[in-house]
Amino acid sequence: MSRKVSKVFKQSGVIPYRVNDGKIEILLITTRNFQDWVIPKGDIPNGMSPPDSAAKEAWEEAGVIGQVDANELGTYKYRKRGKSYCVKMYLLPVEMLSEDYPEANKRKRQWVEVSKAIRWVKFNSLKRILKGFFQVKSQFCAFQCYSDI
Repeated sequence: MSRKVSKVFKQSGVIPYRVNDGKIEILLITTRNFQDWVIPKGDIPNGMSPPDSAAKEAWEEAGVIGQVDANELGTYKYRKRGKSYCVKMYLLPVEMLSEDYPEANKRKRQWVEVSKAIRWVKFNSLKRILKGFFQVKSQFCAFQCYSDI
């Protein structure tokens, strides 16, 4: 008896973030139907690395530019229309935010503090990645602030 093996589609995405008044903020975007808050992500084109693909998605979906950290932050899985996806996540410190980008009229975007981002996103596995990011970045920011005194 053989089991049907379903294909898992590989994607990459970013957590676009900034530090504003000493607080870490994440840029969330809506799905195209404006129903859920998500992060920029998408399929990885042939010949493109996951971090480069994530940077491309960040530009197309959120209008942000920055240097993607090539160290994978984690992965999360989800299902959509009967298909399974596995998303490799990377950090993107935002250097530029544009008002004119490919999906500007298809999505809303909003800067939110990490705790709110964790509440707003749909997938529990993405919530866990955001919590891990927040703990690491909070410790880093606390260390930086302390060492500047």
